Amino acid sequence: MNAKEIIACRVAGELKDGDVVNLGIGLPTLIPNYLHPDITITLQSENGFLGLGPLVGEPLPCLVNAGGEPCGIIHGGAFFDSAMSFALIRGGHVDVSVLGALQVDSHGDLANWMVPGKMVPGMGGAMDLVTGAKHVIIAMEHCTRDGKAKILKECTLPLTCKGKVHTIVTEKAVFRINNGLVLEELSPGVSIDDVRQCTEADFTISPECVIRKESNNERTGGCVATPGGGA
Repeated sequence: MNAKEIIACRVAGELKDGDVVNLGIGLPTLIPNYLHPDITITLQSENGFLGLGPLVGEPLPCLVNAGGEPCGIIHGGAFFDSAMSFALIRGGHVDVSVLGALQVDSHGDLANWMVPGKMVPGMGGAMDLVTGAKHVIIAMEHCTRDGKAKILKECTLPLTCKGKVHTIVTEKAVFRINNGLVLEELSPGVSIDDVRQCTEADFTISPECVIRKESNNERTGGCVATPGGGA
């Protein structure tokens, strides 16, 4: 698997049966491909859907996810206006929100919407999602394209939120934010020193840190962990 697929597979393992989940555009939309067959989630989209599913047959022009990509909807799914959609989000009815990031720091601050000097359409629903969701997961590649750290001591780009991120999943590691950054899991072939070299923020190592082991079936949520990462 490539880096994005590794991340999507690992995030799929964070989701629990029955969760209502909002997926950001880009990498997070890969996550349903790696869900375990025993896990059923309900996808909520801020453009007015509850129960999004895979595309079946010819795409319908008005049935798209938040990124504008054609999709399907499960039996019993619902359509509603943006006011209702954001009422669900702001009312705390979304269990998990998975978003990409430009930067995230050890305080749980997130910057994911604007690069100074570049034209952007706006923040979208990110500010509402990180505030309203019960659990916020950042799914992103560990470094920028030119090798710079994205997990920082302090975000330098305009913030989406302060102190709302709970979990960071990259192709190299999994961090929890609990009074600082805590390394909980390493990907196969990645050492703690490897992670330190490409992470600007300081972090502690969980005594239960593990090394993830990929299963034989890459597309059924088969990312499991084995003890030993803290050694």
